Amino acid sequence: MICASAIAQTSTNNRYYELRIYYCNPGRLDALLERFQNHTLKLFEKHGMENVGYWVPTTADNNILYYILAFPDRAARDASFKSFVADPVWKEVAAKSEESGKIIEKIVSVFMNGADVIPAINASAASPERSFELRTYTCLPGKFPDIVNRFKNHTVKLFEKHGKQNIAYFASEEPDGAQSKLVYLVAHESETAAATSWAAFRADPEWIKVKEDSEKAGKILEKVESVYLKPTAFSKIK
Repeated sequence: MICASAIAQTSTNNRYYELRIYYCNPGRLDALLERFQNHTLKLFEKHGMENVGYWVPTTADNNILYYILAFPDRAARDASFKSFVADPVWKEVAAKSEESGKIIEKIVSVFMNGADVIPAINASAASPERSFELRTYTCLPGKFPDIVNRFKNHTVKLFEKHGKQNIAYFASEEPDGAQSKLVYLVAHESETAAATSWAAFRADPEWIKVKEDSEKAGKILEKVESVYLKPTAFSKIK
């Protein structure tokens, strides 16, 4: 069973994060992964970026890379990327890697701060092979503090009770000051174990009571999105 009793602190909640999602052109994911493994990670570090973790979806038709970087703040993030894209070494690497065709079709960025749910990113590997789940919660207006409090005071413990490992929790930075979304990563022993875990969690009388009590003033969540991921060979979190 996965146990999350010890938090391995790789990045504290005062860091600034960016979730980057790269949608590749058909058949080009392998080229992107090779570029990251052999070149990009080192260049990111050279320019002051912290490589947190790298994953790809578990679906058979995946052609996407998900990864998270950490920075001291937004200004440092912008300065790091500016120096990175201007680096002659990077320009040479990018050009050479795309001799057989352009790799990336689209990039999506989600800027985030650490959510006050667990003390830090949990990088400890409780089992040799894990299935990761990236979940994004969109709250109803004014309800973001309620979801954070529910997770911090109840949900993370119930997740552990049902065999999930809490990895990281973030508050997204939305355009025009809109309400944050809760973006988080949990790990399961497998996707089969995840299905069993979720079913047991939702049927748990303790969870049912927590949910009812937390929603006496109104429903909290508007939408839940989930994607299952597996770590790349070069991800720090596996």
